[in-house]
Parts: sequence; C-alpha cells; structure tokens
Amino acid sequence: MKYSRRSFYGTTAPASLSPVPYAQAENIFAQNHDGRLKDICDMHVHAAPDTKERSVDEIDLALDAKNAGYRAVMYKSNAWSCHDRAFLVRCAVSEFECFGSLCMNACTGGKVNVRAAELAANTAGNLCKCIWMPTIDSVYQNESEGRKGGGIPVLDGRGAVLPEVVRVMEICAQADIIFATGHSSPYESLVMAKKARDVGVSKFVVTHANSLIWKLSRDKIKELVDLGAFIEFCYLPCLWGRGTKLPKFRRMPKSEFVSFVKLIPERSFVSTDLGQVGFPNPVDGMQSCIDMMLGNGVSEKEVNLLVRENPALLLGLKKADGQRKNTTF
Repeated sequence: MKYSRRSFYGTTAPASLSPVPYAQAENIFAQNHDGRLKDICDMHVHAAPDTKERSVDEIDLALDAKNAGYRAVMYKSNAWSCHDRAFLVRCAVSEFECFGSLCMNACTGGKVNVRAAELAANTAGNLCKCIWMPTIDSVYQNESEGRKGGGIPVLDGRGAVLPEVVRVMEICAQADIIFATGHSSPYESLVMAKKARDVGVSKFVVTHANSLIWKLSRDKIKELVDLGAFIEFCYLPCLWGRGTKLPKFRRMPKSEFVSFVKLIPERSFVSTDLGQVGFPNPVDGMQSCIDMMLGNGVSEKEVNLLVRENPALLLGLKKADGQRKNTTF
C-alpha cells in the first residue's frame, strides 16, 4: 500500500500527521469541503521542508488543495527558495497549479540580491511568482524586536529606494510577477509603492496589512491602492493568541478582519499564512476564513474577488471555466 509523506515525520509529529494511505487521502478534503473551495488560490502558505516545524509538507498540501477543488497555491519560506521545489511538486501532483516564491533574507546575502532574483525569475517552469523583500531579516522587524543595526535594508539613509531594490522591481516588471513588500514598515512600503509605479511594476503587493507591526490605517491602504498596490490580508491573526502555539500575539476580532477586507476588495486578496504546527491545515483554515467572512457581512461577490479572482490575476492564471462572478459557496 502506498503511503503519504506524512509517514516520514516520525514520532515527534503532531497526531494529525499520522500515515494516511493515498487512496484515503485523495477523498478526505473532497468529502470535508464538498466543492465549496472550487478555484480558490492561496498565495501565502508555509509547508515542509523548512527551518521551522510545519504541519504539512508541500506535496501533501498540494494534494489536499487539489482534492478540495483549489485552483492554486503559492509556497513561501522565510529561509529557502521554494519555486524550484514547486517544479518537483507539479511532477508529483498532476493537473494542479502550484507556485513558489523567494524571500530576500539572509539566505541570499547581506543585502537584496539582484542575481538571486534574476535566477529565480528564470528557473525552469517559470514558477517563481513572487519576490518578497526581506521578511524575518528586514530592518523594520529587527528594530521592532530590539536588534539595532541589523537587517537587510530596502531604503538608503536618505529614504530613497536602494538601487538593488529598484533592479528587483524591474526584474519583476519584466517577468510580470509579484513584487511584495515582505516585512517592510508601512513607511517603507509607501516609498517602494511610489517607485514601483514609476518603474512599471503591475503586481506590487503590500503584505500583512492587517498583522501586528505591519498593520495599516484605512487611509494608508487607500493611498497605497491609489499608487497601484494590491493589499494582502492574512487570516492567521484571527487564530493566534492566548491558548495557541503563538500566545504572545493579540488575536484579531472577526469584526476588525471584516472591516479590512471590505475596504477595497477589488484591490485586495486574502491569504491564510498557515502551515504552522498547532494551527489548522491551510485548506481547513481557508474554509473557516470564508465561512467567517460570509457570516459577517462580506458578500459572495467580494469573497470571490478576495480568494479567487484577484489571486488568480496576480498569479497570471487565466479565468477558470468554472469561475464566475456569482460562484456560490
């Protein structure tokens, strides 16, 4: 009998990652979600292999998403490239769109690495759909956590976008892929948005707009959208907090999350940012997020924009045959 890669996690893995026969695994998500996740695109998921323990690996996540009816997923790792592995995941999981991305963290050097961006954009399969500015190694996060003088900068001492960052913007514009702000500050994001508009970046994404130190004001979101930005809202902040594996973070009330996603849905999208041990599988998390939005005043049209149409646009996917403005859940 053929088994899932979950069987290789060993005895330290969570109980939910016990070995599952493929024949059984292929039906689990189809039964649980009953087609309600058709054509979903989640552009911010974490999976093994990674430097942190993850609740699911990349192949099993692709299988789960495919069987639930997803259109696509895009993997993110703060430590490694994952667009090259997306090529291999596609070999294992046929007829499913999975993509990778690259974060400009210390793994690519002490500054934003233009050569790494060039290679990512030209890797076989053209599956790198996003280059993120520094995340865990950003200057803003380092300073916010009291680590003075550290981090990889995106602006120079005068507040101008660094030449290497501008060059990565040009690479993203030429390849028609996403340039994402990573863990940059709201101010840094605004400065980069202005430069990206001048450079001609059509897929400029401001990430984590509802999360922690990156949370944006409504006025700032509108200003960024006016500059051509797309805004990412993550579901994870609605799940962490007291009693979870991430207890030190304040849990975001449902009403606050809804107020964010309803602000400018035509230029926004929702990601789960899931894959952490102790939290829902990203597919279950997406279903929970959709149910929460629909139950709190977000219309089906708005949800379609947030989890189907806008992410598909950013990933460069043509409109799916079954994707309609009036898709029901």
